Order: sequence, then C-alpha cells, then structure tokens
Amino acid sequence: MKIETTPREDHQVTMTVELEQDKMEGAKRRSARQLAKRGKIAGFRPGKAPYNVIVQQYGEQAIIEGAVDILLEEIYPKALEEAELEPGAQGSLEEMESLEPPKFVFTIPLRPEIDLGDYRKIRVPYKYKKPDEAEVDAKLEELQKMYANTEEVERPIEDGDYIKADVVGKKVGAEGDDAIVFEKLDHPFFITTEKREDEEPFVGFVKKMIGMSVGESKSTSKKFSKDHEDENLREASVKYKITVNVVHGSTIPELDDEFAKKLGAGETVAEMREIIGQDLERESVSEYDDEYFTALIDKIKEGATIKYPPQILEREVEMVIADMSQRLSQQGMEFEAYLKMQDTDLEKFTEEEARPAAEKRLERGMIFDELAQLEELEIAEGALESEFNQTLMGLASQGFNLDNVKGGARAQKEIANNVAQQSAAQLMTRMTLDRMKDIATGDFEKAQKEAEKAAKKTEKEAAKAAKEEEKAEEPKEVEVPEEKGEEASE
Repeated sequence: MKIETTPREDHQVTMTVELEQDKMEGAKRRSARQLAKRGKIAGFRPGKAPYNVIVQQYGEQAIIEGAVDILLEEIYPKALEEAELEPGAQGSLEEMESLEPPKFVFTIPLRPEIDLGDYRKIRVPYKYKKPDEAEVDAKLEELQKMYANTEEVERPIEDGDYIKADVVGKKVGAEGDDAIVFEKLDHPFFITTEKREDEEPFVGFVKKMIGMSVGESKSTSKKFSKDHEDENLREASVKYKITVNVVHGSTIPELDDEFAKKLGAGETVAEMREIIGQDLERESVSEYDDEYFTALIDKIKEGATIKYPPQILEREVEMVIADMSQRLSQQGMEFEAYLKMQDTDLEKFTEEEARPAAEKRLERGMIFDELAQLEELEIAEGALESEFNQTLMGLASQGFNLDNVKGGARAQKEIANNVAQQSAAQLMTRMTLDRMKDIATGDFEKAQKEAEKAAKKTEKEAAKAAKEEEKAEEPKEVEVPEEKGEEASE
C-alpha cells in the first residue's frame, strides 16, 4: 500500500492510497461471493457458483462496486494509522482515481489544534465597582413607578403621564398645503422627556405636550431632512395640530414598610434597601463578568493559534440553529415563524447570524478547554458533592422532586447522573474562570511567588532543624578519673 498525504489550508489532508492489483482481484471475488449468497443462480447452491457465472448473472460493474466497498472498509483505518493521521471528523472519498491499480483519493479533516501562546503574560485588570446608594435609590424609584396606579386627572400634563390625543399632520408649502401625512385620533401617548428612536410622528414629539390640559389644542412644526427614510417627508415641512382628550396621571406608592411587604422584600424599608442592594450587586457582577471574561478570552485569542476543519464549524452551526429552535419552541414559537418575522430565510440566517455565533462559540470553547487542561485543574470530590447538592436544592425550589420521578430507580439514576454531569461542568467553568482572572490580574503569579518563598523558608528551617538534630546526636567524650592507692598501682 502506497500512501501520499498533502496538507490543505483548511486544516484537512488529501490522502491518496494506491493498492496492489491483486488486492482488487481478491476483493472482486469476495464481492462476487456476497452477491451469490444473496441471490439464486440456477443450477448452483447459494454461494457456490463459479466467478465467471456470477459475473454473467450480475454484471462486472456490480461486482466492482462491491469490491470498492470492501476495500474502503479495510484500507481506510489502516491508511490513517500508517499515515499517522488523527481525524477530527469522518473523512470522505473524493474519487476513485483508477482501478488498475486501485487508487483512492480521500479528504481527511484533522483534529482541531490550539496553541494559546504565552497566555500567562496577558494582563486585564478587574475593575468591578459595587452599586452605590444612588443606584439603589434609582432602582427603588423604578419599582415605585412599576407599582404606580393610574387615574384620570384634571391638571396639566407632566412627565410620566399617559394621555390620549388627536394628532393631525399636514404638509405646508406651495405644493403641500392641506396634504395629510399623519393622522392619529384618540391615540395613546406616554409622556417622557427621554429620547426614543421609534417615537411617532418624530423623535421628541411627546415632550411638546407637557403643560397642556384636557380640551386644549396647539400646533407644532417639523422640518424633515433630505435623507429621511420616508421619501414623502424628505425636505418637507409638516404642521401638527394636537388636541388633548384625556390625561391619566400616576400615583406613586409611598416608600414605606407596606411597600416593602408588597414587593416581598423584607418587612421594613431598611430590609428592602438591603435586599434590593444585594440583587443589584448580583446583577451588576454578572454583567461585569460577562464583559470582562469576553474581553479576556478575546485577548487570549489574539495571541493564540487555532485550527479546525470546516466540518467542525458546520457541526457547531447546526447546534446553534438547534439551540435557537429549541428556545423558540419553549416560548411557543416555531423557528420558521421566527424567520418570517425577521424577514429572512434559513440560508440568510445561517450565514449572517448562526455561522458567526458558531465560530465565536467554537473558538472560545476551545480556548476555555485548553486553558483548563494546561492549568491542570481538577475537581475535588467534596466540591463536586456540594455542587451536586446545591443543584438538586435549586431544582427542588422549582418543584422538582427526584423521588417522584416516573420510571423507577433506573430513571432516577439517569437523572442523577445528568445532574452530576451538569454540576461538574458548572464547577469546572467557575474554576477555569477564577484561574483566568487570577492570571490576568497578576494574583496567580503573586501567589506562586509567595508559595515558592514559603517553600524555600520551610526548606531552610528543615535543614537547620536537621543539623541541630545531627549535632545533638554526636557522642560526647567522657573523662575517666585516675584511681588512687594500691588498686591504682596494680
């Protein structure tokens, strides 16, 4: 077997395999026997007909096709092993270059490869800032507005009111007199001084009604730009007549203990402020972390080398579309209906949204997994058990009870295994993110230096203790006093 491999730019290899002619002849005879066993040939028992008779019965082409299948099944794994190739996806037969000798041309997608470079030198400071009291006040004010009651009022219009008004807009000028371009009768408007891009009939219109009262009318004009999206309004001057019909004001609830109880945020204003502050902090930490780690991974990617074949990306694209379809289904919407609402089709959605999202998800996932492996992160058994129990408690708070699962012990075990896998994935994700953050902020390098310093100190102390112990064990010389008298002389 002769093998030639040619690397391609898309992280694939073209592998050409040439066999000896006798391999094809042997495969043709095996193919003929298989055909003979599946059918009946007059005058012969199944599988016992001579080769030339089988050829006459089924034709040379059928036998060759069977022989090619036999050879592919046998030589493909052997060729991969001999060429020392590790496929990242199923290879494909591009062509049968010749039959004499048999010569096959394969395309082999290689396993994804990633080199993170010197990622430990990357520094991205972590600058999270805890929400202050002003932000808590703003959140409480927002909640007060959400729980406000509206009622009809006789006073002039204020910011935050809901009104109904007649609005008629007419073009003005030599050619546009009395041409109505906008008409809304008894139309509801929310009064706000904030800028809203989708405001009708133009941005900033509703704040012009502040101070008006029920039954009052006024006019206001607008000169539109030459590049306005509505061709009929380009460079047009329009005069709008406004007549207020109804004004509904909002009654904001008092910020007291009763409001705290209504929100379910403690019993007192102080408890409510504390709970709201904690909620704000969790939300802000989550938002900041999303931005921080996205920026950090992108920074790592700048110095990384990432290679993968197109088949891997295509599989990720399919997963992105499947995930999107599942989420829409959970919301009661079909994927096809969503595409129609977005004025797009599957091909356009795939190229403009799914593929870029899949590429980003694939590469970030590869970076994440490689970093966890390089840092040799391992989950401690106790930590996994704790995470598993917390996940179960979270499910229990949503009304799920593992003991009530239908299907008996087998179904319970399967769900428990799924929960365990989910818990392990969550824990590894947090561990990896923590390590990434420690490296990027310099905390990991600092901890390493402190650990090395402590180890050297311990080593010195151990050496000193060993010397002292050795010195203490050395034998001491004992002086023997001289004997006196006769015994001594003897």
